[in-house]
Amino acid sequence: MPLLTQDTNDPPLRLADRAPSPGVRTAIGTSMPYYIARVQAIPPLSREDEYDLACRIRDVEGDEDAARRLIEANLRYVVAIALSYRRYGVRVADLISEGNVGLMIALKKFDPSRGTRFVTYAAHWIRAYVLDHVIRAWSIVGVGAGPLRSKVFFRLRREKARILASTSDATEANERLAETFGTTSEKISLMANRLEARDVSLDAKVFEDGAATVLDTVPGIGPSQEEQYLSRERSTSVHACVREAVEKLDPRERFIVEVRMMADHADELSLAEIGRRLGVSRERARQLEARAKQKLRRHLETHGGEFSTAA
Repeated sequence: MPLLTQDTNDPPLRLADRAPSPGVRTAIGTSMPYYIARVQAIPPLSREDEYDLACRIRDVEGDEDAARRLIEANLRYVVAIALSYRRYGVRVADLISEGNVGLMIALKKFDPSRGTRFVTYAAHWIRAYVLDHVIRAWSIVGVGAGPLRSKVFFRLRREKARILASTSDATEANERLAETFGTTSEKISLMANRLEARDVSLDAKVFEDGAATVLDTVPGIGPSQEEQYLSRERSTSVHACVREAVEKLDPRERFIVEVRMMADHADELSLAEIGRRLGVSRERARQLEARAKQKLRRHLETHGGEFSTAA
């Protein structure tokens, strides 16, 4: 039974869109040693056979048989590259799956006329997808990606392991790393913390024998109960002070405040309309409004203190 298969009921796949088949994924997920043994048992292709298959893929659209043979013959190299990154705490099955995606991308882009062996070209894509998965799996928190971060991530780990083999002093290790990278020990410490930090579930218990979780220790983004209480007290005081100030206005001034300053925007009356209702000119209505505001401000400054800006 071939490792790469396609259900006859599935719609035809274009070569450019082809992904690892269910057979490969099932083998990877259920028995890693069995999958690796099957991959290793597939004989490699000669240069001539590989060239013929690659030309068929390039010249004959949808040649699934040629694509399957070329892919299966190179699955062993995906396994080899994936296994070289297993020490980073990522499941080998996931690394192989990502490497298989890189292999498919390489198949789409490979040009046999350049005289390069397919595995030489595909190794770049396989390794790129595996490295990217290691970086993304290391932390779900976005701290950058791409070739630069990959280079720093792996080089920093390698250099740090080499230095710690000769000294157990973390401060000295950071200083030596800073010399190697041409930066300060503080930046090295910050960089190492960001690159090496692993994610912790918010549902994880803070103490093994306790019920509190990590989520319980995270400060809330909203106001505390004390802040909410103080806010309510302040709001009550402001409303009381404003209500007292309005009650001390004369009837015309109070009417203007109610229909201008305290009304909703849709219900707010114009100075001309206020003048018509009060039987005065628009200019007189404006003067009454200005006088009412002055009285309110003076009252709030006298009795409200910190609330005077509300007027």
